[in-house]
Amino acid sequence: MKANAGTDPLVAAVDQGTSSTRFLVFNARTAEVVSQHQVEITQFFPKEGWVEEDPKEIIQSVYECIERTCEKLGQLNIDLSNIKAVGVTNQRETTVVWDKGTGEPLYNALVWLDLRTQSTVERLINKSPGKNKNHLKPKTGLPISTYFSAVKLRWLLDNVEEVRRAVEEDRAMFGTVDSWIIWCLSGNTDGGVHITDVSNASRTLLFNIHTLDWDLELCRYFDVPMDILPKVRSSSEIYGCMKSSSLSGVPISGCLGDQSAALVGQMCFKEGHAKNTYGTGCFLLRNTGSKPVKSEHGLLTTVAYQLGRDQPACYALEGSVAIAGAVVRWLKDNMGIVKSTAEIEKLAAAAGSSYGCYFVPAFSGLYAPYWEPSARGIICGLTQFTNKNHLAFAALEAVCFQTREILDAMNQDSGVPLDQLWVDGGMTSNRLLMQLQADILCIPVVRPTMAESTALGVAMAAGAAEGVNVWDLTADHLPQVVSETFEPQINPNESEFRFSRWKKAVQKAMNWETIEPASLSNDQKQ
Repeated sequence: MKANAGTDPLVAAVDQGTSSTRFLVFNARTAEVVSQHQVEITQFFPKEGWVEEDPKEIIQSVYECIERTCEKLGQLNIDLSNIKAVGVTNQRETTVVWDKGTGEPLYNALVWLDLRTQSTVERLINKSPGKNKNHLKPKTGLPISTYFSAVKLRWLLDNVEEVRRAVEEDRAMFGTVDSWIIWCLSGNTDGGVHITDVSNASRTLLFNIHTLDWDLELCRYFDVPMDILPKVRSSSEIYGCMKSSSLSGVPISGCLGDQSAALVGQMCFKEGHAKNTYGTGCFLLRNTGSKPVKSEHGLLTTVAYQLGRDQPACYALEGSVAIAGAVVRWLKDNMGIVKSTAEIEKLAAAAGSSYGCYFVPAFSGLYAPYWEPSARGIICGLTQFTNKNHLAFAALEAVCFQTREILDAMNQDSGVPLDQLWVDGGMTSNRLLMQLQADILCIPVVRPTMAESTALGVAMAAGAAEGVNVWDLTADHLPQVVSETFEPQINPNESEFRFSRWKKAVQKAMNWETIEPASLSNDQKQ
């Protein structure tokens, strides 16, 4: 079914990821991409373990992508008035604090991967009963970890005078990237709406996933004032309208954290449906329906989406891997082993095996299922025979082994093993990676031919919002997804052997980094 560019309603999506910003326009009848534009984002690494981005560069990239896409639509003779709604999906947990009077960020955004808060985390865990990192899990579904926003906000309040002063003077606004983008797009200092949705709020450690609101006790635990927090809304409703740009007046009506958006874009609406997204990190989400499921195996309980104010929230179990596509970027930018991300597939294919070389890319510690911030990256099993091709293969295998670990944990938590895995994200264009993944999981891996699941998911949420109503999310109206399946091709015994060696390598990466007294923050020395 081809898009009728003249008359079919269109829905746009801002997809603000860790390494790039994109703006895509979808046909609401066929779910086809009509036009898009992408801009890379600069990541700053001012100290070891620190990862920052400039919030002004982020919003500038959003405007640039919107304008370039609108120009392309003009060249296609498509009227911009056909765009009925805009949705925003974003890298989660990344923390922004800005001045509501001037609209200026008070510090760079602290990216989800950032590790500077390790001493803050240890201090918080030490003050919890039994020094238990899972102390807040009953309310939040999350362990106390460097990964989540409240810990980053606490660091900013403790270490950045400008942030502390702005909070005292009632000038500060806090938000994850969705809040910052929506506030800017809907007017900035001239009436911008300060909101977030349930999926993003559930990644802060300040949000009660049962009451679906900010929690006073949690805010007291982190000593965060509630008046700087955005208002929590559903993932699909009109929050406000675009103020400036070529799309002025168009409703902003969808908001989802990127992994939740991919779950929606993959049409994982039924309990038990799961998808794995291969981006900077790797994120496996399994829909658990209207009840949050507690994990006993190191997974997170998170709010997947709430598609309308009067709709129930839907929950998911999530396995989070910090470093997936980022390992390729590291091989390219830091080591110069590959010149482009596409080249890694050629090198790995030339090797055909890692020949006993194992790569644990614990650059930001280990996330699920270990939650071990002291782990660091390790390459082991090297011999004189090992060359860069084997290293490239080991890097791809590392992504697959990490996925296997979280899939095993998910199968144990749910009691119902997944019989196939739906995948999406930039890395899925690597066919060797997809085949390796099927081999290591010993189940088929299913890749939709349309890989833009994240942007599609939030476009669906925006188009289905009350007052927009151009996208029908009932089962018989969902678009038909064309996909390709990768079947396992190796003996399960070989797969198990390689996986056991990987787990041995993981143990070698553990407990590497200890906090030296010299690096303690001032607040911990007192």
